[in-house]
Amino acid sequence: MGDKERDNHSEVTDFIHHSEVTDFILVGIRVRPELHSVLFLLFLIIYGMVLLGNLSMIGIIVTDPRLNTPMYFFLGNLSVIDLSYSTVIVPKAMVNILSQKKTISFVGCAAQLFLYALFMVTEAFILAAMAYDRFIAICNPLLYSIRMSRSVCVQLVAGSYLCGWVSSILQISVTFSMSFCASRVIDHFYCDSNPIEKISCSNTFINKMVSLSLAVLIILPTIIVIVVSYMYIVSTVLKIHSSEGRKKAFSTCSSHLGVVSLLYGTVSFVYLTPPNNPELRKIASVCYILFTPMLNPLIYSLRNKDVKDAMKKVLCKQKVLL
Repeated sequence: MGDKERDNHSEVTDFIHHSEVTDFILVGIRVRPELHSVLFLLFLIIYGMVLLGNLSMIGIIVTDPRLNTPMYFFLGNLSVIDLSYSTVIVPKAMVNILSQKKTISFVGCAAQLFLYALFMVTEAFILAAMAYDRFIAICNPLLYSIRMSRSVCVQLVAGSYLCGWVSSILQISVTFSMSFCASRVIDHFYCDSNPIEKISCSNTFINKMVSLSLAVLIILPTIIVIVVSYMYIVSTVLKIHSSEGRKKAFSTCSSHLGVVSLLYGTVSFVYLTPPNNPELRKIASVCYILFTPMLNPLIYSLRNKDVKDAMKKVLCKQKVLL
């Protein structure tokens, strides 16, 4: 009878602790207090470059009729995604750097994780769609206008967002169904599933299995599409007799390959970092959340003749107006 009472008391205690969690504390990146201003300034400068680069890319693609093609339609969506997931995390992280409380509400934490997962998954599928676009353009150019019509491109983007939405719903459902009676201090500068799991007093086996299953279902098909597309592209390009033709064909893919390598490289850095080294994991997350969306517009603008010509056109118009 005594054991039963103790079990009931334990269940009631767990319920009370769970119900009391209305906010979390984000520890952030651990630096000496005198370096908080430097860290804030670093985040501010890089985030400003993210805004400038991606908004400029979106503006150029929308306003220049020459960029009204499937490749730039996908690129515009990629810029929106990069801008969005940085904005979901960085402004709150900057506020917390200078704040003493460093809190985020329970609902705010769930929303941040949902949107972060949504945009991250969507980006992986958009990059796969871009690889498929390059495959059709190079390997089946006569069928390009049919295979990559406007409706097909819209469906591919919509499908990418749908995959992101479904996976995000599953992720936050299992993450925030846990009890948080152990602590409410998240050792990170944003709400991510792994550090949230660590402060739960629930059994996290199901959570880990869902996260692993989602990772496999997202990474495997997107990687396969990208790798197979480029295998066919390389095979086709090597059959081109002129070196100028081969160079032109490869140049249309180099920017995309650079962005894919940057994305998967930084994501791998984040999630393959040892769990017992949270500070290194935070630095890896900064690379993905800030440096990747900052560099993506640069990769496409510096290595793409159409984008460079469109940028020159805009700059010339500004000079005339001045």
